[in-house]
Amino acid sequence: MRKLDQRGVAALEFSLVAAALFAVMFAVFDLGRYAITVQSLRALADAGARALMINCYTDAAIAKTAPSCSGDPLSSAAKQDAAPFLFLGGLTPTLNAAGSSPIVVTASQPGFTMIMPIWGATFKAPSVSTQIPSPV
Repeated sequence: MRKLDQRGVAALEFSLVAAALFAVMFAVFDLGRYAITVQSLRALADAGARALMINCYTDAAIAKTAPSCSGDPLSSAAKQDAAPFLFLGGLTPTLNAAGSSPIVVTASQPGFTMIMPIWGATFKAPSVSTQIPSPV
C-alpha cells in the first residue's frame, strides 16, 4: 500500500481556520472602537451639560426664569480635555445644546467609519444626547 503525500495539509488547515479567526478578531476590535467612541461622546455630552449648568442655569435659577441656552457650550480645548479619544485620526466631534425645557445636549462624531464593511449602515456616525431639566 502506498503512503499518501501529506505536504501542505497544515497550510491548508491554517488558511481555513485563520480566515474565521481574523474576521472575529477584527470584528471585536471594530465593536470595541465603536463602544469607546460612544462612551467618549457620553463624557463629552456630560461635560457640555455641566458647562451649561454652571454658565446658563445659575443666572436663570437666581432670577427664577426658564433658561435659554443654545449652541456649543465648550471650547475646542475643553472638548479635547473631556474626551481626547475623539480627536484621534483628525476627527472633530460636534457638541450642540438646544431647547428650553429640558435643554438637550447632543454630542456626535460625524466622520466616524467602521473598519470592517460587514456592518453596513448599522454603526454610522455615533451620536449621544443628555437632557438637563428646567431649574424652575
